[in-house]
Amino acid sequence: MKVLPGVFAALFMCGTIALFSCGKKGGENANEEEPVGGFKRVELKSKQLTHVQPMTGMTLWNDLAAELNSSFGKCIALEFSYIQPCKLVKGKSGGKLQYDWSYLDNKLQKAAGRGHQMVVRFPLCYPSNKDNCSGDKGGTYVPDYIRSVPGYQETYAEDPGGDGPTWYPDWSCSELQWFVKQFYSDVAARYNKDPRLAFVEVGFGHWGEYHTYGTTVQHGVNFPTKEYQHELFSQLSAEMEIPWLISIDAGEDTYTDVFKNSGTKGLVFGLFDDSFMHKEHDIAQGDGWNERCWQWCGMERWKTGVCGGEISYYSSADQRNFLNPKGMYGVTWEQAAAKYHMSFVICNDAPSGSYFTSKRVTEAGLASGYRFKVISCETDGSVSRVKVTNTGVAPIYRDAYITIGGVRAGESLKGLLPGVEKTYEIKAVATTGNVSITSDFILSSQEIEFEI
Repeated sequence: MKVLPGVFAALFMCGTIALFSCGKKGGENANEEEPVGGFKRVELKSKQLTHVQPMTGMTLWNDLAAELNSSFGKCIALEFSYIQPCKLVKGKSGGKLQYDWSYLDNKLQKAAGRGHQMVVRFPLCYPSNKDNCSGDKGGTYVPDYIRSVPGYQETYAEDPGGDGPTWYPDWSCSELQWFVKQFYSDVAARYNKDPRLAFVEVGFGHWGEYHTYGTTVQHGVNFPTKEYQHELFSQLSAEMEIPWLISIDAGEDTYTDVFKNSGTKGLVFGLFDDSFMHKEHDIAQGDGWNERCWQWCGMERWKTGVCGGEISYYSSADQRNFLNPKGMYGVTWEQAAAKYHMSFVICNDAPSGSYFTSKRVTEAGLASGYRFKVISCETDGSVSRVKVTNTGVAPIYRDAYITIGGVRAGESLKGLLPGVEKTYEIKAVATTGNVSITSDFILSSQEIEFEI
């Protein structure tokens, strides 16, 4: 599915407090409408979204996000980075992995300083890379202590798929199998509550994208066994609170049967598509491999698991042109985002095109993910009811709450599907300026807005 490594990184900014005024239409006094079952309606003043919402939108890699921050920092809410496990894990002692988290923490902190959260991926195999710990071109990101285990033997391909030298982890090694499970457990324990980290992309093979194109897959040799993948995904489902997602390439059962196995197909996780919007992405456009992969994975998965990806590199012009308001290959970004319920997309080469403007990037970001609208507000003097709908293309995947004067509703907005209306009760009185949406999983510099 992917011939070139991904290049991407951060999305769009928004956040936690969106105020609205409560007053009688045509006057200044609040709470003076006709009673409705003991409740009085609160007339709300008009309000629109002003920026891209947290955990949604166009995403750039860390370095480009930093370079363009002064011009585009407020147009994106997310940044992306590969994180090499060998740069975090320094060894094993007393049965426990020894970490230096500074490499990841520094990236998270710098992105947060720009008002952005991060999407990360922890690949073990990356064709042609030069930033591994072994020094070999295309070397694995497996920690050194595992590579020195007696009998550990990586395999090599000179130029698989035309992507250059590639080394593959030795999946027959029990220590590697133990390590990957423990590593994700430790990531979850450390970052589950960290608002700097929005999403985690999980996978094996080239770039962690669930394929070894150009090299024949050998389960238990250069790729984990299907049974092992079931075990890992079950563990992630139990331990990883950060929304996580895997490549749609996993839908084709050469590499895994996770979507056919009764124990794993019902787990909650999302999907990413690393060649989104290429010339023949959809069945109606030609080959349609990508759309078929989405179908195999389950077109309804977006309802519980975040969906994202990266704009195609099949043509060098794809990233530059996908934001064309008139569309690319007959499809606009808005149409594609709605069809696949995309919350974010990595588009690191888009800034080199003429369509990457602040206005267009903001429009495209607001066309992805969730988008809340308050339909009505009423109070009886002690309790308030706020009716909300989601006018976006996907739900929010972390807890967020209608909040009045610091008091949160008893139920989260998480999972509110597009087009659904729901009333939230808050044990506080709605007054002008004290209604907001708050979340523990966005940055203090971000806010989740709502329309009225």
